Amino acid sequence: EKLKVLQAAMDAGDERAVPVYVSTGRQLGYAIAQYADLYDLSYVLLMGRVTSGEGGPIIVEEAHRVLSEEFPKLADLKVELPDEKARRVGQAIAAASLPALD
Repeated sequence: EKLKVLQAAMDAGDERAVPVYVSTGRQLGYAIAQYADLYDLSYVLLMGRVTSGEGGPIIVEEAHRVLSEEFPKLADLKVELPDEKARRVGQAIAAASLPALD
């Protein structure tokens, strides 16, 4: 429910919502850097409800800023959002893979 309120505020142009997405992107940037210590990353595809709408690009931009400024070796890491068509296909694949409920 809180995410719905946040996204509605973003859609309405309420600037108070922006810092939430900036903070989320910042934390994501640091988390990606930690994963990069364990895995050889070259591409990160972000999915999930929090990335939909106007806030998604803010999250990506801030994560990339953190990676570029704090972790220069990761500056070329691609962090992207799928387009709407790819999201729908991904959702369909996920739904098709769910086990049947008896």
